[in-house]
Amino acid sequence: MKIAIIGATGRVGQAIVDEALKRGHEVTAIARDPSKVKAAPHLKAVKADVLEASSAATAVKGADAVISAYNPGWTNPNIREDTTKGFTGIIGGLKKAGVKRVLFVGGAGSLVEGGGRLVDKPDFQPQWKPGALGAADALDLVRKEKDLDWSFLSPPVMLKDGARTARYRHGKESPVRDAKGESHISVPDLAHAILDEIEKPQHIRQRFTVGY
Repeated sequence: MKIAIIGATGRVGQAIVDEALKRGHEVTAIARDPSKVKAAPHLKAVKADVLEASSAATAVKGADAVISAYNPGWTNPNIREDTTKGFTGIIGGLKKAGVKRVLFVGGAGSLVEGGGRLVDKPDFQPQWKPGALGAADALDLVRKEKDLDWSFLSPPVMLKDGARTARYRHGKESPVRDAKGESHISVPDLAHAILDEIEKPQHIRQRFTVGY
């Protein structure tokens, strides 16, 4: 497949690029600074500003599928607003480019447990709250889309460096927790789950999550 990956130089984005190349796909890595994309066979780096739909459209044109790991940056003081702007630009760009299949990587804060969202719990760490609320707003935005074949992946509470085991479980609206009650996955396994969904869609127009 021809897969365009937005946010390709981030922690998750880089892992998605690696997994897609490992599976033999043709990859377009879209980034604000494409010089940070490590050269590899079957990989093309493209600069784009996804806040502008026309820029996003040019970058994804011709792709069979798009994976968005867009994040305006955890230190961005306007992370909540810029997350919404980024998702709006990406959605507009996809429509302009005529690309229907997209997987958005969002946040864990919008997952529901104990009758409410994680981000609304009193013990949710305040430094992560603006970004989590931005991702929750983005999910609300995506859920209104009727023209795109979208999926929205909320990662577990904890993303860790670790091995690619290709073993994990799926969930829908609530965190997947292990026998110890932990919600976690390695970044390589998150990328594995993302490419599995792109290759064999199971969650069209649905939010889902994964974990051990």
